[in-house]
Amino acid sequence: MIPGVLSQLAELEAILEAGRGHLETEILCTVATAGTTLPVHAVALGGRDPALPAVGFFGGVHGLERIGTEVVLAYLQSLVTRLDWDSGLHDALARVRLVFMPLVNPGGMWLGTRANPQGIDLMRNAPVEAREKVPFLAGGQRLSSRLPWYRGAAGAPLAAEARALCDFVSRELLVRPFSIAVDCHSGFGVHDRIWFPFAHTREPIPHLPELHALFDVYDRTHAHHDYLVEPQSAQYLAHGDLWDHLYLRAATEPRRIFLPLTLEMGSWRWVKKNPRQLFSRDGMFNPLVAHRRQRVLRRHPGWLDFVARAAAGWERWVPQGAARAEHLALANARWYGTAAT
Repeated sequence: MIPGVLSQLAELEAILEAGRGHLETEILCTVATAGTTLPVHAVALGGRDPALPAVGFFGGVHGLERIGTEVVLAYLQSLVTRLDWDSGLHDALARVRLVFMPLVNPGGMWLGTRANPQGIDLMRNAPVEAREKVPFLAGGQRLSSRLPWYRGAAGAPLAAEARALCDFVSRELLVRPFSIAVDCHSGFGVHDRIWFPFAHTREPIPHLPELHALFDVYDRTHAHHDYLVEPQSAQYLAHGDLWDHLYLRAATEPRRIFLPLTLEMGSWRWVKKNPRQLFSRDGMFNPLVAHRRQRVLRRHPGWLDFVARAAAGWERWVPQGAARAEHLALANARWYGTAAT
């Protein structure tokens, strides 16, 4: 690590050092930018048996959204600290595998850009085409890397960071009977949202009953939470979504359940409370006041921990038979305003 390069990367590497002996670590790829080379780290802990469920936690896909990386790091730091004394955590890790890519786009974070150093928006980079009209530019464009939301050249391979994420998910999550991914972002709206696919179409995903059952458990367990849960398509459609791409890949095996979720922290709330953040590009995506940042880092790791616990006990709540049909009807009514078909 080069001193002073990136505080989030320094924090991650300090956590890896503290967790030595407990954590499996690797560098998936490196990214060259501005005269330096930055690693894309992956971390794993828990059971290795591919029959076990798994959860992946991701942050920093967009370099401007530092708070996403910081939330994932806060959760990973908590786990590493607990490994020294929490026998219950060790018991839980025998039943689930947890994997992390806390900083997917270190080059973008170094440069203070949404895109990677080549100007590619990693969340518009997958080979998935929207089936309906997308917002101009924001839905993904191939006009120029100088414009935001650039998808990359048509027919080109995935960007190195996107390829690393997809390969890691395929290896660690998609080989298992049940897995969840949580990708932490910021910047949309005044509410904290949890999005699920699809982004390329308004059609429901095949695992809508399982998603409804998961959030039914969450609603009953945390009755006072204020997350808005919805399909991403309820807000906008986009080309090239990596999680749509990976979900479609997983769906080729009908018995496999893969639920990719996006935590979209509502940064407009921070701007509303501190309008001066409007004059800072960083302030549009991150809480700049110290106590608000601390509040965010206290709030969201609890959601990540719930997901890990839910995955470990997935066979207790995933619906079967008539219960699955009931959850499908409830999900359609909740998120699509229709009855089950």
